[in-house]
Amino acid sequence: MNTHRSIRLFAMAAAAVVSFLMSAPAPVAAAEPTAVGLWQRTDNGKPTGKPVVWVLMLDRGNNMYEGVVAKSFAQPGQPNLTVCEECEDDRKGQPILGISLIRDMKRKGRVYEGGNILDPRNGDVWKAMLTVSPDGQDLTLRGYLLTPALGQDETWQRLPDTAIAQIDPVIVAKFMPEQAAALAAKPGATAGKPKAATPTPATAPMQKGGMMAPAPAK
Repeated sequence: MNTHRSIRLFAMAAAAVVSFLMSAPAPVAAAEPTAVGLWQRTDNGKPTGKPVVWVLMLDRGNNMYEGVVAKSFAQPGQPNLTVCEECEDDRKGQPILGISLIRDMKRKGRVYEGGNILDPRNGDVWKAMLTVSPDGQDLTLRGYLLTPALGQDETWQRLPDTAIAQIDPVIVAKFMPEQAAALAAKPGATAGKPKAATPTPATAPMQKGGMMAPAPAK
């Protein structure tokens, strides 16, 4: 009897342990970093380089991601490029500031693929993929023609949220309405819809020879 009772007690204890483990909340896996946010491309691909363009990556829903030009910087010795004159699709004649630069990206963890990137200098559209670094601070863009193996990489750096204050208010209002509302709520902010800012060195039009997709390796 004692043996049978011991077996019953052991079985009851084991069942209690299993029940506890099944009811206990599963450990939450750390969320993988996302490409959504503000990124800077420099002339040498390093944080110490001179800024060329800021690109705002957006989550468009249904696992589709887009990148738009949020800010551009004048490049010494380069003529102005204010609109995409060479574009052959719906972006023809559109202002470079705010133009849809990266399209149709689909997320698979830290990798975004199946999309493309526009070269505003000549209207060429390259296939492209993006890879976010494990710490979420770098974004590797690979532009290519036929296959990623024949492409070329360049690295962009993530900008802090405070950089939003340096973006044209029209761009913020169009693509980041929540941030625009937060900025408008701050003391001293101008009420109503923001007006387009006069171009300055910080918001100058994109220059030819500046922003572009990485050229495929030959």
